[in-house]
This record gives sequence, structure tokens and C-alpha cells, in this order.
Amino acid sequence: MESHEESEINGPHSMGTTIIGVTYNGGVVLGADSRTSTGIYVANRASDKITQLTENVYLCRSGSAADSQTVSDYVRYFLHQHTIQLGQPATVKVAANLVRLLSYSNKNMLQTGMIIGGWDKYEGGKIYGVPLGGTLLELPFTIGGSGSTYLYGFFDQAWKEGMTQEEAEQLVVKAVSLAIARDGASGGVVRTVTVNSEGVTRKYYPEDKLPRWHEELEPQNSLLDILSSSSPEPMVS
Repeated sequence: MESHEESEINGPHSMGTTIIGVTYNGGVVLGADSRTSTGIYVANRASDKITQLTENVYLCRSGSAADSQTVSDYVRYFLHQHTIQLGQPATVKVAANLVRLLSYSNKNMLQTGMIIGGWDKYEGGKIYGVPLGGTLLELPFTIGGSGSTYLYGFFDQAWKEGMTQEEAEQLVVKAVSLAIARDGASGGVVRTVTVNSEGVTRKYYPEDKLPRWHEELEPQNSLLDILSSSSPEPMVS
């Protein structure tokens, strides 16, 4: 019989994750951390959770790595057929609806939440969320994965309409790094994908280039240091 420790190592690969999609004035920015785990063990510290579906549409994956990869493979195949039939790239809405259809039709078997983002000539930059169960939500910004619980209040305060591309990218990197600092299942590097009328830009932010937060910082004039230096020496009997 398999021990608890062995079951943790050989268990399903799960992306306890932070994934983000943000619209800005001209396109979208998608971002994600890179930690993939099996139970309490980190199986991959530099995985890529932002998957290309078409030239202009990308998918952020969270939850079961196997489930999200399978959905993205099927959607990519159907979109390829769709593009051949129409003779032009599929829209972001078509891609999102295919993800929704597969997720909803298999909602009792899939454990994955996804964010679809991209740009097309009809509607510009669009972000869609497909959480567990297969609901389709068109949103100006959306967050998902285990790290998202730490970010709702932050986004309520930080997101604004009409952001520039630079502002949107900085917001995404800051948000993912905040989640990494608080969520044990999120970690590694931060990857972003920016999609607009000019094309796609991928960026990579290694751990040593991310901002540090709270307990990660070196203590400065800590109250404990002050108290310990001013406390009297213990008496020796």
C-alpha cells in the first residue's frame, strides 16, 4: 500500500496558482506565476501557465495541470479547423466559448479554472473568465487560482479604466508578486503576455527581480531588536 509521502509525490499535478487577465487601452495583459505542485511537493518551479491557442488568443491555466492542458489542446485543434474554414483568425469570443463548452460539458470531471484573453479586429482586447463549472464571464479584469483570494481588494483599489500598456503590465507583475508572497501554492517566476493590434509580447520576470513584501524584507529598526538590546543581562544564580 502506498504511503502518505509516496502519494504526495505521485499525486496529480496541480497548479495552485495565481493567474490574471487585465484589459487596457488597446489590448490585454495576461500574467501567471510558475509553480506546479503534487500535494506538498513542488514538481516544477518554472512551468509556463500561459498557453497559446491562436496567433491572437492565449489561455491562462489553473487547477489540475492535466485537465487544463487537455482542454487547451482540444480548443487549439478546434480553433485551427475554424480558422481554415473561415479563412481568418478566430475571435477571442469564439475561443472563450469553446473553452466554456468543453468545461461545462465535462464539469463533473474537470478541476480547472481558466482565463482567455486576446485581441481581434472586431472587438479589440477582451478578457473572459471560465471558472470551475464552465460559466463564461466577460470582464475588464479577472483573477484566478489559489492566490486570487489575496488580490480581490487590491484589484478593487488598483485597477482603473483606460490604463496604458506599461501601467497594465506593472499592475499584473505587482499583483502576482503579492500573491506569491502570501500564497504557499504560488511561486517561482512571473510570466506575462501582452496582446494588441501590433502583435504579441512575452516577458519574463525572475524571482530576484520581483518586488519583496512584508515578511520577505530584511527587518529595519525592529522593535524586537530595540527591546533585546535594552533588556538587562539575565542573573546567574
